[in-house]
Amino acid sequence: MDEIIKMLDECLDYISHEVIDDTLYINVKSNKESLPCPKCGVESSKVHSRYKKSFQDLPIQGKKVVIVLKNKNMFCTNPKCKKYTFSESFDFIDPKGKKTKRLIEEIIRVSLTQSSVSAAKYLSDTTVDIKKSSICNYLKKNSSFKQE
Repeated sequence: MDEIIKMLDECLDYISHEVIDDTLYINVKSNKESLPCPKCGVESSKVHSRYKKSFQDLPIQGKKVVIVLKNKNMFCTNPKCKKYTFSESFDFIDPKGKKTKRLIEEIIRVSLTQSSVSAAKYLSDTTVDIKKSSICNYLKKNSSFKQE
């Protein structure tokens, strides 16, 4: 399982997993010791707090996947920086995202070939919990997305 998690980001470590109904919940944590402040760029290893962030990813073995990440809030140690605390971020998901970027790409790919209603039904049955309106929003945001 750790190898699958490392495909998302090398800095993630697998903790545990649990299957509930048709969903696989994977608990992970970051192994980053320090992080750069997004405002000033100064590295900080001073942890302010931790919180759980959950998001959906591509299915595994016919199970929907929810990743539960133990995320860190850090103090900025630069006294001249106006950013007091900041959260750990990852390239595979938008800062406030609830779905990985690769899952969004799959949603768009499936939705290009059918109506948003039928795509929502198909995706909800097989891949991810999603509504028609979310599919429409993804298609609008990614109107430059080309089918390959």
